[in-house]
Amino acid sequence: MTNLVELIAKSLVEHPEKVVVTEMPGDGEKVIRLQVAGSDMGKVIGKQGRIAKAIRTVVKAASVKDNQSVNVEIVSEDEIQ
Repeated sequence: MTNLVELIAKSLVEHPEKVVVTEMPGDGEKVIRLQVAGSDMGKVIGKQGRIAKAIRTVVKAASVKDNQSVNVEIVSEDEIQ
């Protein structure tokens, strides 16, 4: 699942080398954290959150195959210290 998110994100951003995808266990679901450069946040979120929603939809559809619940968090590299 992380490979899918990484592939999508790297194709959208100007700084693909700064894309970091990590998978963390959550309460009954997996959490995939997508970290991008601060200047690329707008490209990953999109107008009115359309791109972010599309990424989440694709991941949820792929996770149904594995019978899992997955949540995607999108954060800027500036937010993670």
